[in-house]
Amino acid sequence: PAMTREWDAKSYDELPLPHVGWGRRTIERMTLRGDERVLDAGCGTGRDAAELLSRHPGVDLVGIDGSSQMIAQARERVGSGAAFAVRDLTEPLDVAELGARPGPFDAVMSVACFHWISDHETLFAHLAAVLRPGGRLTSDSGGEGNIENVERAIAAVNAEGFAPKAFASPEETREHLERNGFDVDRVALRPSPIRLDDPDVMERYLATVCLGSYLERMSEQEGCEFTRAVREAMVEPVLDYVRLEIDAVRR
Repeated sequence: PAMTREWDAKSYDELPLPHVGWGRRTIERMTLRGDERVLDAGCGTGRDAAELLSRHPGVDLVGIDGSSQMIAQARERVGSGAAFAVRDLTEPLDVAELGARPGPFDAVMSVACFHWISDHETLFAHLAAVLRPGGRLTSDSGGEGNIENVERAIAAVNAEGFAPKAFASPEETREHLERNGFDVDRVALRPSPIRLDDPDVMERYLATVCLGSYLERMSEQEGCEFTRAVREAMVEPVLDYVRLEIDAVRR
């Protein structure tokens, strides 16, 4: 079975996250009327859900995430304005179980989630299955070249050869979408670097957002030393994010 990742939701929320800007851009690209049924796929701590509802309070919003800590934080933040559920996007979704108004969704939004899922064919098939024909998918996630400088620093610290992570390219994303029920308006990469000059903030950021899969195998002391070593191995205090933006319509 696919294992979804558990997150320290509180630490995550306290960081200077570029995700806030990515979320706003995604919401603006959705061009909602304001009464749609919307699925927030990989909703995290509910930050984008809260932003969406502040702009469009009449939306029927359902947020899903694989992390129960994230969902707990989202419920606390958004309250009864939206429905939240722990779900795995690699498993089929049942619209009858999601939200107060069962039935297909008019729109799916997703911010900083899809790159955690390796099988995009299955992901897009599951999202197409819960969207009505003409419904829109609007998303932001890590794209080809994303945080490559962090990956290079990790490889240097671990004395391993550097192999870039398999972040999706626009070409393969377009193919996956078109094969699984979507017409593509736009798929594009957008460089979105973030500079964190304060070493403590950079280390907190790396530990919470980038290094989780390494740190869970280490003691606290080893984890601190590893995180510091990765920061010091970075050529400059910049996370070189590259975003993959999708605007597609369910056929």
